[in-house]
This record gives sequence, structure tokens and C-alpha cells, in this order.
Amino acid sequence: MTGKRNIILWPLSIIYGLITGLRNFLYDSGVLKSHEFRLPVICVGNITIGGTGKTPHCAYLLDLLKDRFKVALLSRGYRRKTQGFAMAGPGSGPKDIGDEPAELFDRFRDVTIAVDSNRVRGIQNMLQVKPDLEVIILDDGFQHRRVTPGLSILLTDYSRLMIHDYLLPYGELRESLGNISRADIILVTKCPPDLSPIQRRIVVKDMKKAAYQNLYFTTYKYGKPLPVFRNIRYPAENENSLEPDKIAGVLVLTGIANPAPLNEYVETMFHETRKLNYPDHHMFTEDDINRIIAETGKLPEGRRLVLTTAKDAVRLRETEEKIPEELKKLLYYIPVQVDFLNDDKEEFNRLITEYVRKNKRNNRIS
Repeated sequence: MTGKRNIILWPLSIIYGLITGLRNFLYDSGVLKSHEFRLPVICVGNITIGGTGKTPHCAYLLDLLKDRFKVALLSRGYRRKTQGFAMAGPGSGPKDIGDEPAELFDRFRDVTIAVDSNRVRGIQNMLQVKPDLEVIILDDGFQHRRVTPGLSILLTDYSRLMIHDYLLPYGELRESLGNISRADIILVTKCPPDLSPIQRRIVVKDMKKAAYQNLYFTTYKYGKPLPVFRNIRYPAENENSLEPDKIAGVLVLTGIANPAPLNEYVETMFHETRKLNYPDHHMFTEDDINRIIAETGKLPEGRRLVLTTAKDAVRLRETEEKIPEELKKLLYYIPVQVDFLNDDKEEFNRLITEYVRKNKRNNRIS
């Protein structure tokens, strides 16, 4: 957590820690029951609020497994307008399944993607619809103890490591640091691409991981901007005009938890930039569209761009009828991919694929 903390919130953090600690103790001691399933379940989560990169890392796992196994993803479907269990299908959008599952379904049309706040019910329903599934990725499931995953992947943002944080509401931790022990793999995400060996060793030392835990460092690779609206006909002279030296100015538009990495990347690529940051999962309104138009008008004369994220792109498409044609032609999103530092990609990939291949039942690996 960055910024000055309010010491008045410290007693509330103690109370919060007692509540979450009791809950975890009841699960660990077997008083509260956790469900296991007949197939491998890989949990991707964190113990901090805010973005640690769960969606890009889930996408990495889907891309890794989809051609070898019948893989599915189950998410909560945060801020959707529907209730209960829902599967992604043609026409599914953020209001139906949430923006992050909608983003993943937009990219992985052949993968089973479903949402349910009750993870046990969600997996049961998925297996009824798709009984031949071979592995399920549980998105943001680290705190959902009612399901016992076979493999737990815990994410922490390099710029705000969980080991240097405090419990809510004084800090940003959703549970105490002792629960890191439940993770089989720890990923330090959003690292600088040029992270030095000394910096890595400092993080490894501070993390104090157990012998059974694997620790890796990942970073983001940004791709070429893509149109938000695929049905827009762009003038021929604009098709190849995304090079930085041909752009007069860029508005960076985000509605994500941590826009800093994208903002910094765009600033390194383009000289004239403005930023318009909304809260995470923000649904764009007509007033927002008008504000975007106004901020774009403040950019230097010439070729202008509005750059956003893939998650924001699915929400912008949800309000397409409110967006003027001229603004649509300026809207692009920057695809992002996870990359591993220190040549650890092959080791991580082998660990995941071997776990799925060997585990016909959902057994703990550590």
C-alpha cells in the first residue's frame, strides 16, 4: 500500500485479522468443510486488494493448456447484473458475466468460461454441462476456502509486495501473511523487464518462502494497439499510422485497479500524453463519453489516439451506441501478455502441464 496510512484504522485491522484468522483456522482444522473435485483445479489469486495481474496470468494458463487439455475457467463475475451460475456464450458481455471473464471469452472463444460467486456450485454446474473437462482454472479463488485446489498460484505486485503490507483497513491485505503458506507457486508480477539479479535476490530473501514453494518473476509485454471496435471502417491513410512519430497526442483511458504500468509504457512510446483514469470495473456512461471527447480535444492537432486496456475495451463495446463514430475511430486497446524473467518460463510451464497430466484427481502437490 502506498501513501500515508491512517493510524486510527490500526485497531480495526486487528479486529479484521482476528475474524479472518478464525475463519482460516476453522478451515484448516476441518470444522468448516472444503470440497475437492475429481479433476485438477488450479487457483490463481492474491491476498491484497487491487490489481496484481490475475486476468493476464489466467490468460497465460489458458493459452498454455487449451491445446493439450479440455480446460475451463471459473470466475466470480464481479459487478455483473446477473445472479447465480452463468456460462459465457455468443453475445455475453460485462453485464452478463463481468468484464474480466468477458475479456477472456473474447480472446478464448473455444474455452469454457463460467461465473458463479459460489465456487463449489459453479464447478458442479460446469461438470454437469461439460463432463469431459480435464482442468479448471479458479480465477481469484485464494480466499474461497470452500474449494480445495490442487495447485495454488499466489500473485503479488512487485511495486507493492504483500510482505511489506498490512491488513485491511490499515493496509491492503485481505488476510494475514501467514496464509502465504497455502500457495504452491508465488509469482511476483509487473516486474521491470530489466530487473537485476540483486533485486531478485532481495525479494526472494524477504519473501521467506517455504522449501516446497516455487517463486518466479513475471513482467508484461505490450503488443501493437488494436481497434476497440472491429466493425469500424478506417480510412486507408490511417491503417498504418500508429507509429509514435505519426501520432500528435495520446489519451490513456483506463478503468483498472493499477493503471501505472500502462501509463508509464505509453509515456515511453509517445511524447504528448494525457491520462483519464476511472475506478476498476467502471462502466462508462454518456457523461464519461463526453469527458473523453473533451480530453481528446485538448491533445495537439494532428493524428490523435485514445489508448485503453483489453478489459476496458469490452466495457466500451457495451456502450457502443453512445459513442460517436469519430471517437470510435480513435479508440484502440493495447494487448498485454505475461512473460517470465530469468529464463523460468519453461520450468513454470512444465510444472503446470505435468501437474495436470499426472493428476486425474485433485490431489495436493506439496
